[in-house]
Amino acid sequence: MSLHVVIGFGPAGAATARLLAEKGHSVRVVTQSGRSPEPGIEHVALDATDSKRLIDVAQGAAAIYGCAAPLYHRWASEWPPLATSVCSAAEATGAVLVMLGNLDGYGPVDGPMTEELPLAAVGPKGRVRAAVWEQARELHEQGRIKAVEVRASDFFGPGVTDGGHLAAWVMPRLLRGKPVSTLGDPDAPHSWSYLLDVARALAEVADEERAWGRAWHVPTGPALSTREMVDRLAAQSETGPVAVRRLPPAVLGVASVFSPLIRELKEIRYQFDRPFVVDTSAYEAEFAVRATPVDEQVKATVNWWRERLATKASDERFPDATGVHHPK
Repeated sequence: MSLHVVIGFGPAGAATARLLAEKGHSVRVVTQSGRSPEPGIEHVALDATDSKRLIDVAQGAAAIYGCAAPLYHRWASEWPPLATSVCSAAEATGAVLVMLGNLDGYGPVDGPMTEELPLAAVGPKGRVRAAVWEQARELHEQGRIKAVEVRASDFFGPGVTDGGHLAAWVMPRLLRGKPVSTLGDPDAPHSWSYLLDVARALAEVADEERAWGRAWHVPTGPALSTREMVDRLAAQSETGPVAVRRLPPAVLGVASVFSPLIRELKEIRYQFDRPFVVDTSAYEAEFAVRATPVDEQVKATVNWWRERLATKASDERFPDATGVHHPK
């Protein structure tokens, strides 16, 4: 089987690397800090903006997966050098560049989002995400690289913690039967991309030459509001109905003073104040991956979070003999 290089080991990078390893590929993961090896996966400590070293690490790769992202409040300054380095590695090695994208580049739209919409974001983070793809697309059209982008909505599922709206903000409180707070209108329809489906789509398009040169939306289940998703998650967890409260703008304003992340979220508030629905029919008409049924998504997510919180509680109660805690 072939070598695949995954840049980044957040939820999407980790899920993609492990899926590729399960398929029998050799997988090399690039992160700044590195990690201990795991079955089928080699971890390399490397700043991915160092194009010379990245090219060396990616020699012989069939595909490079761009799954890394700067901290949200640093997107405008740190995305361009990262994207340029990854494109340079794809050009130097001939590997297919498979980019993980999101929907921010479209900006506010009326109706379901399709891949044919213009990238018309007006905020700086939406503009930089659009520019990252446009750079790769232009290089592809010039014949210098082979590139494809897979765009996902908000992640959730096993493995998604801090970066998901249904993760750190919802699951720990929901499993304790406590009310949860949400950005925007909790009853607005919203598309949620299941993490495993994101990884499966990334792996699939890498092998499909007819997918290259354009963007595709990850197969995603029917749009459900935050309240509907919380109701399903609560029912699965058997914690009983959980109240869903909209965070008042004044609370967000105060929190933004202390949190760069919350301060930057104002750019994408429209995604939660109004319907935010993705159309994935183009992908489904061409390729095999389909969205995991919502009931399966919910069950797996609740089980994973329940185990995660139980393990964390156990570690806090029983540190090792040195007194050092070892969270999983």
